[in-house]
Amino acid sequence: MNRKTIVAAALAASSLTLSGCYVMPYGPEGQPWHVMPMTVPPGSVPMGSPGAPAPVALNVRMYPANEQATQTGMLTGTVVNMMTGKGRFQLNFNGEVLTGEATRVDGDARKGVASAFGPSGTYMSCEYQMSNPKQGAGTCTLSNGAKYQAHIGS
Repeated sequence: MNRKTIVAAALAASSLTLSGCYVMPYGPEGQPWHVMPMTVPPGSVPMGSPGAPAPVALNVRMYPANEQATQTGMLTGTVVNMMTGKGRFQLNFNGEVLTGEATRVDGDARKGVASAFGPSGTYMSCEYQMSNPKQGAGTCTLSNGAKYQAHIGS
């Protein structure tokens, strides 16, 4: 084999091995963010389209509201408001990443529900009300019975 053939084969092999690589985003706590596929609701403007509002990432701080929650303390998470009535909800509970979605309640553009689920079966359910697209508050309950007061946004 000549030198050109060896170099071409090496480049082809390296491009095949690199084709499986991807970038995994990490959150401020050092935990990987799990990207969930999103669908565009009928009648809405797809993200990236001219005139479509840009998604907004909001921090969520959850403060203990009962004895069960005080054992864990404050929790933090994020909600990415897709500005379509939907969002992505994510938090870390005892090293387990719970992911899910937030959805506005039909008929009231300010109220919504959020749910997140983890690989070991831990889940959280929340009800919230937004005072504007970047700020709100609500309550959350974890599958172990812990209850939290949630503060969304800045």
